[in-house]
Amino acid sequence: MALDPAEHHLRHVEKDVLIPKIMREKARERCSEQVEDFTKCCKDSGILMVVKCRKENSALKDCLTAYYNDPAFYEECKLEYLKEREEFRKTGVPTKRRLQKLPTSM
Repeated sequence: MALDPAEHHLRHVEKDVLIPKIMREKARERCSEQVEDFTKCCKDSGILMVVKCRKENSALKDCLTAYYNDPAFYEECKLEYLKEREEFRKTGVPTKRRLQKLPTSM
């Protein structure tokens, strides 16, 4: 029995694992300034990073948490996941692999 590409029912693993993974990736992109600040602080502070980078760590956690708790952001990521899943069901090729197969030069 073939799966309908346009069907929108989500399995437990999709709701609790796959969509949150997209959320984490996109939130890290959108919080890139805070990620960069925290990373730089950690590199510059060495072993004392736990003490010296509290401000940067707090700013990063606040930014990420704001996205994780945003229902609109969840819906955006869910729609992105459903679009990728629909394409996979039509073609049988995962999105990331399909993107990797694009030619790098002409």
